[in-house]
Amino acid sequence: MSWAEIVRTGLEAVRSHRLRSGLTMLGILIGVAAVILTVGLGEGAQDKVRGQINALGSNLLIVAPGSTTTNGVRGGFGSASTLTRADADALRSTVVAPDIRAVAPTTSRSAALAAGSASWTASVVGTTPDWLSVRARAIGTGRFISGQDVADHAAVTVLAATTAEELFGARDPVGQAVTVSGVPMTVIGTLTAAGSSANTNEDDQAIVPITTAADRITGGVSRNAVQDIYLEATSGHTLSAAYQEADYELLARHRITTPTAADFSITSQQSILSTATSVDRTLTVLLAGVAGISLLVGGIGVMNIMLVSVTERIREIGLRKALGASPRVIRRQFLVEASVLGLAGGLLGTALGLAGAAILPHLISDPISISPTATVGSIVIAVAIGVAFGVYPATRAARLAPIEALRSD
Repeated sequence: MSWAEIVRTGLEAVRSHRLRSGLTMLGILIGVAAVILTVGLGEGAQDKVRGQINALGSNLLIVAPGSTTTNGVRGGFGSASTLTRADADALRSTVVAPDIRAVAPTTSRSAALAAGSASWTASVVGTTPDWLSVRARAIGTGRFISGQDVADHAAVTVLAATTAEELFGARDPVGQAVTVSGVPMTVIGTLTAAGSSANTNEDDQAIVPITTAADRITGGVSRNAVQDIYLEATSGHTLSAAYQEADYELLARHRITTPTAADFSITSQQSILSTATSVDRTLTVLLAGVAGISLLVGGIGVMNIMLVSVTERIREIGLRKALGASPRVIRRQFLVEASVLGLAGGLLGTALGLAGAAILPHLISDPISISPTATVGSIVIAVAIGVAFGVYPATRAARLAPIEALRSD
C-alpha cells in the first residue's frame, strides 16, 4: 500500500467519525490556543515594560542620592540629599567624563497649578535644557527652557500634554500665564505625549528651570540639592564606560574611598529593564507550562480514541493482514490517523489563538504579542503528541494475528 493510499485511508477513518474526532481534537485545540495566548500575553507585557523604560531616554544612567539614617533606622536610596548641582556640573566635563554626552539634574515635587479659573495638581520638575534630549522627549509647540532661562532664574514653564489640556483645554497654552505654587509664570512651550512609565505619568508635568524651582518653589536650606541626575552616554557601547566615569568622579567629589560606602547609587537602563521583565518572563514560562499540560491531556485523548478505533476495527485489521498487509502498513495507517488528529487540532488551535490575540487586547487593555516560534512550535508539538500517543495503539493493531482478528466479534 502506497503512502498516498495510507493517508487517504487515514483521512477517511477520521471523517467517518466526525463527532468523536472533533472531541478528540478539542483537547489539543485548547492546549495550542492556550500556549499561544499565554506566551503572547507574557511577551506583550515584556514589550510594554521595555517600551516604558526605553521612553525614559536612550543610553540612560540614573544617579540617585543615598539613604538617610534616623534613630538607627536607615531609609531607602533616594531619601538623602547627597547630590548637588555641582556634582552634575562636574559630570559635564569632557575631561572627567568623555563618554557622557548630556547631564540633566532634576528636582521634583507635586504642586498646584492654576490658569484663570482652571486649576490642576501636577508634578513640577526643575531641570536644565539637556533634560529634553536625555529623556528623549520632544517639543510640541513653542520652545524648551534654555540655558539663559536657568541663568536668569526665569519664571517660565513648559507643560506636558495632559497638564496643558487640563489647564487650557483646546486653547494654545504658549504665551499664557499660569501660577505654579502661587508663583506667576509664562508658558513657553508644550511637550508631545509620551505616556506613563512604571510609576509616573510622563504627560502630567510642568518643567521649569532648576534655579527657578530651587528659589521659588522648593526653597529650604538645600537649594542646591537634586533628587536625580540623568546621564546620557555617547552610545550604547560606551554605557559601561560612562557608568565607571560617573562613579569614579562622584566617589572622588564626596571623598569616599570605599565604593561600598557610596552615598549615591547609579542605575543603568539595562539593569532596570532586566529587573522589570524578570517577573514577566518567569510568569510566561509558568503559564506556558500549565497550558502545555493541556496538550498532554489532549494527547491522552488521542491515545484513548485510537485504542477504541483499534478495538472497533479488529476484523478490518485481520482482513487487511489476511490480504497481505504487513504490520508496518497497519502501523502506518493508525499513526497517520493520530497525526491527522494532532495536526487538525494544532491548526484549529492556532487559528483560535490568533483570533484571541486580535480580540482580547480590546477587552483587557493589555497587549498580546504573537510569537512565531510559539505558534509554529505549538503545531509541531501537537503533531508530535498525536504521533507519540498513537504509537501504542498502532503497535497493538500491527501485532494482531489475522486468524484471531477475523474470529473477533
